[in-house]
Amino acid sequence: MNNMRLAGEADASMGIPGLDDILIGGLARDRVYLLEGSPGTGKTTAAMSFLRAGAALGETALYITLSETEEELRDTAHSHGWNLDGVEVFELVPPESLLDEQQQQSLLYSSDLELGETTRMIFEAVERVQPRRVVIDSLSEIRLLAQSSLRYRRQVLALKHYFAKHGATVLMLDDLTTESLDKTVHSVAHGVIRLEELAPEYGAERRRVRVIKYRGRKFRGGFHDFMIRTGGLEVYPRLVSAEHKTDFKRTPMTSGVAGLDAVLGGGIERGSSCLILGPAGTGKSLVALYFILSAIQRGEKAALFAFDEELGLLFARTKAFGIDLEAMRDSGDLIVQQVDAAELSPGEFTANVRECVDAKGIKTVVIDSLNGYQAAMPEENFLVLHIHELLQYLNRQGATTFLTVAQHGLVGDMKAPVDVTYLADTVILLRYFEATGEVRRAMSVIKKRSGQHEKTIREFEIGDEGLTVGDPLVDFHGVLRGVPNFVGKGSGLMGDPSA
Repeated sequence: MNNMRLAGEADASMGIPGLDDILIGGLARDRVYLLEGSPGTGKTTAAMSFLRAGAALGETALYITLSETEEELRDTAHSHGWNLDGVEVFELVPPESLLDEQQQQSLLYSSDLELGETTRMIFEAVERVQPRRVVIDSLSEIRLLAQSSLRYRRQVLALKHYFAKHGATVLMLDDLTTESLDKTVHSVAHGVIRLEELAPEYGAERRRVRVIKYRGRKFRGGFHDFMIRTGGLEVYPRLVSAEHKTDFKRTPMTSGVAGLDAVLGGGIERGSSCLILGPAGTGKSLVALYFILSAIQRGEKAALFAFDEELGLLFARTKAFGIDLEAMRDSGDLIVQQVDAAELSPGEFTANVRECVDAKGIKTVVIDSLNGYQAAMPEENFLVLHIHELLQYLNRQGATTFLTVAQHGLVGDMKAPVDVTYLADTVILLRYFEATGEVRRAMSVIKKRSGQHEKTIREFEIGDEGLTVGDPLVDFHGVLRGVPNFVGKGSGLMGDPSA
């Protein structure tokens, strides 16, 4: 064979951009790798992508299958809209003599004969095709034939040494159906990639990938979410905000509502995050939408990720206030994405946000709300870490982020389902209060890292004209306790004829 590696030759791409990113380029050539995972995690699809990527470069590719028929493999490829042109499929089946009951050996175990015959047939296929890329599917069959851990290890070593002499990059699949704690191949393989599937109590299954080992190479550690879609695997590398930095000017962003900008001390600084906190119905989404409207009026683009509200209802509701989100979307100024938390992994959501910022240059992002985002995460601690990295990334890209959180309850002692106030640069608190026999709304800014802000409380109204913010109110008690109580005589309240 004349397949030995050329000097300076590029890594072998997996044919999956996200996975190549995790591997920092792909697989080092002329090495043996292990791709393991329980049935249904996408190993076969990933292996086909690996071979097809090689075939697209003119490399000979060989798929050796011990567990599936060639017809089944081609059906799988067809389901993704693929053909296997340039990929040789070798279906390894036992010789007829080993399947014939009349010719069963009595002096030797049949597994001894089958293991030797299997190895010989693999070698013959490799000699015939002379591939640059090889997939062996799967090692579970070889493990069963070997019967003992010692013989299995020796067999895998024999395969490794054979391929080392013939200049092929080999991907061995293992479905972990037997002796799942056996780490024999881990020590032999140059690299180990594991695919996992998680089954939440409600919603679609979640899949994730992790590089367990990669000798002599740097890779992106930890778990990375991925999906199996028509067309192959979509891998979403874990976001590391420190790797992303853009120079920009930290200018103030106004909302276009005079009272709101006043209470914020002139607006929200570009490249910062703003948390809008309050009970249901206080107008958190509307406050965030005014910053979207203001950005679009400045000639910029914005993105809205709606976890809670159906888009048709959102468009109709905001249109009544004079904010035509649907027209903004149709013109391309606004990207609106309805997010189904039960079907979405946090990694995929982060990838969607990154696409808006990196590819489309969006600098205003609204996430409405973190309550829905939390539903996509099984553990709150991990949710905070995801939000931390996402906000840091957006801030470093010069994007201004607005997040809403609905607190539990309407009045009294209210708590947020997840506390991210320490992550946000600005926190706007919305509250209900009672005055003159009516339920009213008030807002205050309780935190702003960049610049000054009003320490007052302002009443605001939501009417046909949209959001209107009144003058500061001074006769309040109990704001921080969660039950604002207006103790004045009415003077200063919006709509009060005596004001």
